[in-house]
Amino acid sequence: MAADDSTGGLHLRVQEGTLLAAGPDMLDPNFMHRVVLLCRHTEEGAYGLVVNRPSELSTRDVFAAHPVLGAQGAPDFPVFIGGPVGLDTLQVLHRVPAHIDGGLEIAAGIHVGGDLEQVARYLTAEPAAARANLRLALGYSGWAGGQLEAELAQSAWLPAPPDAELVFGADGDSVWRRVVRSIGESAEGLAEQPPDPEWN
Repeated sequence: MAADDSTGGLHLRVQEGTLLAAGPDMLDPNFMHRVVLLCRHTEEGAYGLVVNRPSELSTRDVFAAHPVLGAQGAPDFPVFIGGPVGLDTLQVLHRVPAHIDGGLEIAAGIHVGGDLEQVARYLTAEPAAARANLRLALGYSGWAGGQLEAELAQSAWLPAPPDAELVFGADGDSVWRRVVRSIGESAEGLAEQPPDPEWN
């Protein structure tokens, strides 16, 4: 996770596909008990998608005018919140490149992006499979240059290895706890903590 910079110092850099579990004391409502899939991390900054924050919206709401997704009888597919930035943009996560072209594989079995028309055809033709293999999210999470490194150094985020089953698995707090437990001994006990020690 760490790499030497040009001045011989040490800075924290995490790879694409890493899961970032919010630290137990993270009280920002956008990220409390959330897990972010890191999609890019460079010196210029980073961005990722929250994978366990369902919204109250569905594809029928977001794509009411779409000829497939908004059609009568179309599946009512859930839409997530990927982060507080760019809530007017749609983000696509999937693990079915045979059905959806155009995505970038950032870790084994995890693709970011894809052709919207193919997304529409896939989730209407195979709605049950789509729920296990596809995530649609509004917005994303972004960090300026050096910001994520500083937050990692403060343990605001707990990096965990990529895991497609966790990205496309159960929703809500259970994903956060499962990701924290996957980190191993260094995070032992953290998954059982409430967000704020004063809540004990």
